[in-house]
Amino acid sequence: ATLPGPAPADWVQAPLDPAVRAVLVGFDEHFSYAKLCQALRYLLRGGPDCLLVGTNRDHRLPLEGGAAIPGTGCLVKAVETAAQREAFIVGKPNRFMFDCVASEFDVDPARTIMVGDRLDTDILMGNDCHLTTLLTLTGVTTLDEVRGHQDSDCPARNRLVPDYYVDSIADLLQVLGE
Repeated sequence: ATLPGPAPADWVQAPLDPAVRAVLVGFDEHFSYAKLCQALRYLLRGGPDCLLVGTNRDHRLPLEGGAAIPGTGCLVKAVETAAQREAFIVGKPNRFMFDCVASEFDVDPARTIMVGDRLDTDILMGNDCHLTTLLTLTGVTTLDEVRGHQDSDCPARNRLVPDYYVDSIADLLQVLGE
C-alpha cells in the first residue's frame, strides 16, 4: 500500500473495500505506515464489528549466530496501539489453533507432545492444553530461563516450564529412530 498524497488529509482519502470486516496482522516484511493507516481506517469504520486478529505475539525471531529480527508481535502492537483495542490472537499460546485441530481429528492430549523453542508460546500452549511439552534449546530460550521459572513461586511462571528439553530437535529424532 502507498499513501495517496503527501499530507495526512490525503491519506484518509484512499478507497476502502466495503467487503472488509476484519484486519489480520501477520508477519509482513513490507509493513508500512500506509498499511497501518489503512488498518486503522478499516477498524474505525467497522467499529467492534470489524475484527482485529493477530497471528502471534512473538517479540522477536531468532536467526543463526544469536542474531534476531523483530517478530510479528511488534506489528500487532502497532495496530493495537493505533486502534486502542486488543487483537484476538489465533496463534500460540492461544489454544484456538489446538481446539480447531482437536475438533477435526481424534486428538488425545495424554498421547500428544508439543515441541517448540519458546516458553511463552509453544510450551505455554502445550501446558494449557494438557499436552506433554518438549523444549528444544535451539531458539530464543535458555536453560537458565527454564530454571528461573521452575524455581519461582508464581503459578503463571510455572506454566512456562516444559516437561522435557533437548539441546536440538536432532536429539529427539535420534531417540525416535532407536
